[in-house]
Amino acid sequence: MIPVSEKDFAAVDRAADNIRMLTVAMVEKAKSGHPGGAMGGADFINILYSEFLNWDPDDTAWPNRDRFYLDPGHMSPMLYSELAICGLLSLDDLKNFRQWDSRTPGHPERSDRRMIENTSGPLGQGHTMGLGAAIAERFLAARFGEWMAHKTYAYISDGGMQEEISSGVARIAGHLGLSSFIMYFDSNDIQLSSFTSDVTSEDTEARYKSWNWNVIKIDGNDQRQIRKALTDAVNEKERPTLIIGKTVMGKGAVGKDGASFERKVSTHGQPLSGAGADVDATVKNLGGDPANPFVIFPDVAEHYSKMLDKKREHARAKKAEQAEWAKKNPELAKKFESFMKMELPDIDWASIEQKPNIATRSASGAILGVFSQKVENMIVSSADLANSDMTDGFLKSSKIFRKGDFSGGFLQAGVSELTMAVVMNGIASHGGVFAVCGTFFTFSDYMKPAMRMAALMGLPVKYVWSHDTFRVGEDGPTHQPVEHELQVRLLEKMNNLRGLRSMLVLRPADAAETTAAWKLALENFNGPTALLFSRQAVNDIPAKAGSARFADAADGAGRGAYTVVDCDDPGLVLIANGAEVFTCIEAAEIIRKDHGINVRVISAVSEGLFKGQGREYREKLIPFGKPVMAFTAGLPLVYAQMVGPLGKVVGLERFGASAPFKVLEQKFGYTADKVAAQAVDYLGEFKSLVERVKSL
Repeated sequence: MIPVSEKDFAAVDRAADNIRMLTVAMVEKAKSGHPGGAMGGADFINILYSEFLNWDPDDTAWPNRDRFYLDPGHMSPMLYSELAICGLLSLDDLKNFRQWDSRTPGHPERSDRRMIENTSGPLGQGHTMGLGAAIAERFLAARFGEWMAHKTYAYISDGGMQEEISSGVARIAGHLGLSSFIMYFDSNDIQLSSFTSDVTSEDTEARYKSWNWNVIKIDGNDQRQIRKALTDAVNEKERPTLIIGKTVMGKGAVGKDGASFERKVSTHGQPLSGAGADVDATVKNLGGDPANPFVIFPDVAEHYSKMLDKKREHARAKKAEQAEWAKKNPELAKKFESFMKMELPDIDWASIEQKPNIATRSASGAILGVFSQKVENMIVSSADLANSDMTDGFLKSSKIFRKGDFSGGFLQAGVSELTMAVVMNGIASHGGVFAVCGTFFTFSDYMKPAMRMAALMGLPVKYVWSHDTFRVGEDGPTHQPVEHELQVRLLEKMNNLRGLRSMLVLRPADAAETTAAWKLALENFNGPTALLFSRQAVNDIPAKAGSARFADAADGAGRGAYTVVDCDDPGLVLIANGAEVFTCIEAAEIIRKDHGINVRVISAVSEGLFKGQGREYREKLIPFGKPVMAFTAGLPLVYAQMVGPLGKVVGLERFGASAPFKVLEQKFGYTADKVAAQAVDYLGEFKSLVERVKSL
């Protein structure tokens, strides 16, 4: 917190008007954008960045900086204008707003070099990521000390408040007493298509107070009130703080006649010229030159130069404090550096003991038990299913977070899959911490928006999804995933903005593959990893002659797919993953005995990894021109590319049913004899297809 005197107040207000003017100019030049809210929020962002946010202008990735998470990404002109005044963006960057390959896309994209902590756009997620960052900060401070403590600020709008996820954030932050989490609610009474009074009559103050928040109400366009509210929030020690700032949509906008054009719904989502305001008159009203609005006023530049120097001074002092601490605590200092670099600990994966023929969720639980001892910078969460998705394996050597005690590593998120998943994005975005969360695979539906954002940002969140097929059994079709594997594998087929695979999806066939899959997940820093685990016990895949089962699985899973039953000249190739692999092994033996046909069986843990292998390996595994049949408990499209144009995929094309899973396997055709029969039928179809192709 940098004190300012009254003689600086004029420059402070002038800076807010500068932000408003740049906002108007950016949106007008792009002929696209959302100026109104950004104009109203300029006062808060100006004071936050210049006076309260602790960061190093010369080291924007400083681990112990305060963080700012923007929720309404459509208010990006406000953030970009502030960053330009801070020297983190150029005026040319602002002129290229919403253009190809610019640093100023329509909605902000994560970049710690430019102090943009999160990609934002889907309302509700930005402030939720802020909660995750605040949890990560407390987790790290509990291990290294309060010298590294820092604040997390979030900015939310009316739309974000209306998203249901805001309730999850309020509940968790209040329950944990996260006083380091400070959220500003820009309450301007207007949303994209209407006044907020048309859609809600809630008492937001009462709502947050009921969840143990410190709530402060202010005029959000009054610098004195903003400054006092932030000061009180920074000094709060027991509760998170919500500052409700009543602001003016389109503040400073005027019409041709000079009359106010503020508080208009039309200024929310289009250039001011399209909304009915006069741009030149507005720029002039804000103290600028209509002929050249892309400028930083000299008095504003001078004011910020002084403020940034004070931030440098503060950062130097904090770094000196850290250096002194490191001298006194060399081992802890080494560990801190290791955490920040996300260095992996030494884990003897082959020595991890797994019971024979167990559910892969149980095998995962055993591995999480190892992580609780070996991976000291890991936070695990579950949506009230820890004892079923087996994430409670991590609790063997850890404990849950409680108010004032973040010495453990487990977040009991409650029944709130979306909130949990977005919080994990925030934890991962903070840095220094591995983020893992679990639930039933069917409930991943609630998590899709968070998964997509993790993939877009390249955040290495690990998803533990158990109960992976209809074999959930008696709970019935509401709890039995069918289309879900195909849905998440679509992200495995896409690249993120760095050109890397946006998600890694792994469905192991047995305990050894589960261990191998977790190794791959922990080593994946390019984006999120989905791990799909069975509810029911599965048979272990036999080791290859002269080898150990884990060695087979580790090498094979790393390639995405590998043979578990091989032969020199296969008359048929069967492909599967998960529990279906052993069924295919049994079916292959039936086909060999009854029909004299040699069958190769492939465990395809990850199609994405397999596609990344060289053509030689792929065609060695699946020889060109051979009949190929894949078998899945999901939709057949899962393997459409892998089997090729003459291949066949047998899958489930209906919702499940309520019955014991063994009964469902019989009814749905998921037994070795029925798979063998379908494979033999396919061989006849394949021969006919080949003849048709030859006749063309």
